[in-house]
Amino acid sequence: MTEKEKMLNGKLYNSFDPQLLKERQYAKELLFDYNALRPNEIEKRNDMLRTLLGKTGKTFFIEPPFRCDYGYNISLGENFYANYNWIVLDCAPVTIGDNVLIAPGVGFYTAGHPIDCDVRNSGLEYAFPIAIGNNVWIGGNVVVNPGVTIGDNTVIGAGSIVTRDIPSNVVAVGNPCRVLRQITDEDKQYYFKKLRIESQ
Repeated sequence: MTEKEKMLNGKLYNSFDPQLLKERQYAKELLFDYNALRPNEIEKRNDMLRTLLGKTGKTFFIEPPFRCDYGYNISLGENFYANYNWIVLDCAPVTIGDNVLIAPGVGFYTAGHPIDCDVRNSGLEYAFPIAIGNNVWIGGNVVVNPGVTIGDNTVIGAGSIVTRDIPSNVVAVGNPCRVLRQITDEDKQYYFKKLRIESQ
């Protein structure tokens, strides 16, 4: 089994394997150019991301600067938006659904290092997938850790550290991130009422 195969299968692997290092360097070079483009060169930016990422929808927008390890492990659904300074350590698959919003300074970290210092000092690491459902909003400076799944329609509050799965249809916040409450029809009605009052 190659180091890349070990990485993609959740096993301990050597991240400085020549093949993996070459692939990370390719992503860094491409993103260096991406992050240096002028703000109005949106289509050029998107073409570069279509080359780098594993999958994109027709409509997506990632504000530079953006950083990732490989790119090919990232799959974006339709109508995706990420604000400034999105960092994705995509040593394992990162799968994102439709209509997902990512606030500034968010990190998705599939990579991890062994707790035991002797194993860690040997240079071995591991990676577990991250999955984000449809219609998810992730607030500013959130960290999503290895192996986490976030369900559909969920909101993750700013500054949260997500260490375990979060279900669908909830607001979750904190360090570690925990469910605060369910999302209900009252949340929808709140904005319709507000719009009606403001339009009077």
